[in-house]
Amino acid sequence: MPLYLKNAPTKSFTDTTQSDVAESVRTVIADIRDNGDEAVARYAQKFDNWSTESGSFRLDDTAIAEIMATLDPRVIDDIVFVQQQVRSFAQAQRDSLLDTEVETLPGVLLGQKHVPVRAAGAYIPGGKYPLTASAHMTIITAKVAGVERVVACTPPIRGKIPAATVAAMKLAGADEIYILGGIQAITAMAVGTETIERVNMIAGPGNAYVAEAKRQLFGEVGIDLFAGPTEILIIADNEADPFLTAVDLLSQAEHGPESPAVLITTSRSLGEEVLRYIERLLPGMSTKDYAEPAWRDWGQVIVVADLDEAYSLADEFAFEHVQVFTARPREALTSMHDYGALFLGENTCVSYGDKVIGTNHVLPTLGAARYTGGLWVGKYLRTVTYQEIVNPDSSALLGEICGRAARVELFEGHARSGDVRAWLHTGRSFNWIDTVRAREAGAT
Repeated sequence: MPLYLKNAPTKSFTDTTQSDVAESVRTVIADIRDNGDEAVARYAQKFDNWSTESGSFRLDDTAIAEIMATLDPRVIDDIVFVQQQVRSFAQAQRDSLLDTEVETLPGVLLGQKHVPVRAAGAYIPGGKYPLTASAHMTIITAKVAGVERVVACTPPIRGKIPAATVAAMKLAGADEIYILGGIQAITAMAVGTETIERVNMIAGPGNAYVAEAKRQLFGEVGIDLFAGPTEILIIADNEADPFLTAVDLLSQAEHGPESPAVLITTSRSLGEEVLRYIERLLPGMSTKDYAEPAWRDWGQVIVVADLDEAYSLADEFAFEHVQVFTARPREALTSMHDYGALFLGENTCVSYGDKVIGTNHVLPTLGAARYTGGLWVGKYLRTVTYQEIVNPDSSALLGEICGRAARVELFEGHARSGDVRAWLHTGRSFNWIDTVRAREAGAT
């Protein structure tokens, strides 16, 4: 049995759907459907204290250039570097997805193509921090997939345009940039207004209201995934560095007061040292207001007998991020199954994944890693199929089998589609065809 040096509840998907949030979102969506731009402007003022003289929330090229000019050139250089890492990996993913055509019977050609959606919305959250990395992940990935039109929205931060985020959106290749946040941004992109043409899918993280808006609009528009609070789980053996482990746990706890941080270790002494380091580190963190309640309410330290038990327990959590601090970290690639992303070895950390390394940081939370992966170029692609039969004999064969199979299911119309092809290519007699042709002959 695991030993809990620190225990806490484990968040689930059902914990995040609050009735008051759901009702507020439903009201805003309905209002924007009915009143378009006027409602969007009203909610931008209400929720973000944000309005524009022109009444448009879209930034034109001149405004974008002026905003980017306010930044230190090093900021631009760093954005360009990070975006190249993201773009390189996304391109490798895209290159691995090949269109396919096979001949299953003589002259029967079946194929598939990976076709990008025509328009995508990228939501880059803000509110308190300029989250430039989310622009890289949502916009670049869509563009590498081949999306023609990418609409990017981000909210103002304390009444100001987040210059670094705008620069990241522009450099990533966004076709339209709006300073617009929250439910109003998600809804405007999903349903369209007088000035914002709707998109086919929306990607990007956000707060509970953004997540609920995506949930309610899903089906009318595609989404990347349902996102909850950021999660980190570290698997560590007795060789792991307790100070490094503590720092990395808190690095994700600072995302928000409900962000779980969990350590599963085979060493009780390591677990106890990590707890002591966290107590020393927390008071000096500038983001303590988020990290402290997150660790207090959702942090866990669990001691297990061996790594097999550690991997098994980690799969039960099915967390967004899993770091592996063990003597042989790559064992996790075959020993684990349910996770959003693995970070192998102490040289690697979730913060690299969040900010610089190039893999996508939009990942499943709240146990969704049991059934889905994170955002990647494939999310922006529709795998469509096509069929062609150029051999009449094969069409006749399939027609006969289709007729029999369809009649087992009592689908007479389907059966006749098969019958008529068997008749055309072989001259085989079918009662219903003979009856129809006899009627036609009598009528003439």
